[in-house]
Amino acid sequence: MEIILVRHAESVYPVAGGPDEYHRPLTPIGHAQAAHLVSELAAFEPDRIVASPYLRAVQTVEPLAHSLGLAVDTDPSLREWDSGLEPTPDYARHYAASWADPSFARPGGESLHQLTERAVSVLHTFAGTVVIGSHGTFVARALAGFGIPVDWPFSNAMPMPAIYRITDTGITGPGLSPSRR
Repeated sequence: MEIILVRHAESVYPVAGGPDEYHRPLTPIGHAQAAHLVSELAAFEPDRIVASPYLRAVQTVEPLAHSLGLAVDTDPSLREWDSGLEPTPDYARHYAASWADPSFARPGGESLHQLTERAVSVLHTFAGTVVIGSHGTFVARALAGFGIPVDWPFSNAMPMPAIYRITDTGITGPGLSPSRR
């Protein structure tokens, strides 16, 4: 198994009355970032490309898929964390509180523990070399589920886009020391 987790490129900021989570696109800068990822991601020689069904995640891996002649499959299990919050300018305060108590879930949302379980479970279903377009909190909690000590400052500082490689021998990516599994 070789999983290449890609946090989406720069996307339109969530605002009340704006596009919902499924339809929030990349910005023009994000589209350029996605195009620049192609050579780095193609070097992994993926067998498959899968993404969250959210537009920004799909748009991040589409240039790679196009260059390799592969389809982008979508899987709802790769979606971003449902924090239970509507778009709010003070989201960081709420996210920090959730990271302080990962078992806490807001009404209608999921806890970070639930997200970790979802992330690890779906990642274990893939075989071969798979590039996966997803989201920052999903990626951070997947890393946590694989034993990498991550916290809110790590998640909050994760670049857009970011590439994390998970193999049988270790996990690498921005903000991580090379790990052994």
